[in-house]
Amino acid sequence: MILGAWNELRLDRFTSVGAYLEDEEGNDVLLPNKYIEPSFHEDDMVRVFIYKDSEDRIIATTLVPLLCVNEFAVLKCVDLNQYGAFLEWGVEKHLFVPYKEQPKELEEGKYYLIFLYEDQATNRLVGTTRVGRHLESAYGELNNGEQIDILVCDRTDIGVKVIINNKYQGLIFNSEIRQTLKMGYRLTAYAKNVREDGKVDVVLQEEGYDKIDGLAQDFLELLRKNEGYIHLTDKSSPEDVLKHTGWSKKVFKQVVGSLYKQRLILIHDNGITLVE
Repeated sequence: MILGAWNELRLDRFTSVGAYLEDEEGNDVLLPNKYIEPSFHEDDMVRVFIYKDSEDRIIATTLVPLLCVNEFAVLKCVDLNQYGAFLEWGVEKHLFVPYKEQPKELEEGKYYLIFLYEDQATNRLVGTTRVGRHLESAYGELNNGEQIDILVCDRTDIGVKVIINNKYQGLIFNSEIRQTLKMGYRLTAYAKNVREDGKVDVVLQEEGYDKIDGLAQDFLELLRKNEGYIHLTDKSSPEDVLKHTGWSKKVFKQVVGSLYKQRLILIHDNGITLVE
C-alpha cells in the first residue's frame, strides 16, 4: 500500500463500519461505509486513495485529492494553530504544514503552492512551501517544442511561474500570455527553450500557431464563399490543395486540424463543411 497515492485493492470483507480492502501482501485498510457503492462486491478490485485520518490511522477513500505524494498543487489555508497551518486538499482530514516548512508563515484564507511528501521520521503526509528543494533540472530531460503539463503558480514582473510535469520550474513571459492565468490553473503547454540552468521558457501554443490561426480564418472565409463546402480532404493530392488554397499539404492539414478541434468544421469522405 502506498501512502498518499491511488491504490488498486481487493475488497476482502464487509463489516458494520465499512469494507476492508487488501493488497497482495495481505495488508488491509478500512474503506468507511460512506464511500461504499451499491455495486461493490467481495473480491472486486477497488481504486482508492490511501492517507491517514485524524487519529493517525491509515484509511481509504474514494474522494479525489488535489495532489498525491511527491506532487505540487495550489491549496487554500483554512486553519492555524501553535504547530502550523492546515490546508484543504480534497479529503476529509486537512493537510498539515508545520511552521518549519513555512519560510513565510501562511495566512488563513490565502492560497499557496504546496508540495506533498511523506515525512520519513513520522510516516505522515506533510505539506511544505519550501518547494525549491523538490524541483529538478529539466536540462537533458525535456526537448524544445515538447508538449508539457503545467501548474500556474505565481506572477512576477516578467511573467508567470509554472511547475512543469510535477518536476521542473518554468516561466511564461508576459509577451507570450494572451489569456487569463490564475494561480492553480492546470494547462497543456509547450517547452519553448530548455535552458542550461535547468529552467524552461514556456509557451501556451505550439510554435507557428499564430500563423496557423490566421490561415484558419482565411480557410473559413473560403468555405463561406463556397456556400460552406470545399471538395478537399486529407487524402486530396498536394496539387489540388495548392490549387484551391495556395498552401502546401502540410499547412492545409494543420489548418484543418485546428479548425476541427475547435468544432468549426466537419470533415467528410468527400469534402469539408462549415458547422452551422
